[in-house]
Amino acid sequence: MDLGITGRTALVTGASRGIGLAVAQVLAAEGVRVVGAARTVTPELAEVAAATVAVDLSTREGARSVVERAIAEVGGIDFLVNNVGAGDTDGMVLGGFLDSDDEQWQRIFDLNLFSPVWTTKAALPSLLERKGAIVNISSINARMPGGAPIGYAEAKAGLTQFGKRLSEELGPLGVRVNTVSPGVVTSPLWTDPKGFGGKVAELFGVGHSELLVALPTQLNMASRRLTEPAEVADLVAFLLSARAANIHGADYVIDGGTIKTA
Repeated sequence: MDLGITGRTALVTGASRGIGLAVAQVLAAEGVRVVGAARTVTPELAEVAAATVAVDLSTREGARSVVERAIAEVGGIDFLVNNVGAGDTDGMVLGGFLDSDDEQWQRIFDLNLFSPVWTTKAALPSLLERKGAIVNISSINARMPGGAPIGYAEAKAGLTQFGKRLSEELGPLGVRVNTVSPGVVTSPLWTDPKGFGGKVAELFGVGHSELLVALPTQLNMASRRLTEPAEVADLVAFLLSARAANIHGADYVIDGGTIKTA
């Protein structure tokens, strides 16, 4: 299937690993010139990106500067993938509402909600000029907050609504906005023993590998397996493409059947 995106440009945030890296790889394979932004640029990202930017996207200045760099490197932005999210697990409390402090709320909202807001605002003039497309990477935790760190599900719910609002405003102007909401993905967030998955395993007193094996059953996933980053990336690429020209304001869940409601 020809996606019709060869020769276009894309800014992908949080692109050094996991879903963001997979998106950069898929788009580059389709002939898109990708600018990959992340706090740390990995060799895997540098291999596929037309340009990379090492930046702290949790700050307004970082989000704005990455758009300026992207436009300077590739001449303009056709596609924006707001993938950056989650955050450092070191200071992340997995307990209840009273266990988390105000700083955790601020850190999580800055990275998972405000960073996409700041990046989108900066990129919008170029996207409007080129009649481009935006995909925001949210989470099924926006719909089912249980098990997520305090603040994360709330920020992702805000991101999902942000995408819907943008779609209503920008659709008539020629810019499409859609959301992708993954469930548990085999990204380093879960597969790295020092990441979020490792903290969850520690919380429940089980081994990290044991947790990963048990998750599909524990979550009652219809597929009985976790989602691969490349599967999310394929969906993102389709939503950016000409094949999805009349898809506006949608929220696509890719979770192996974790969510049971319609």
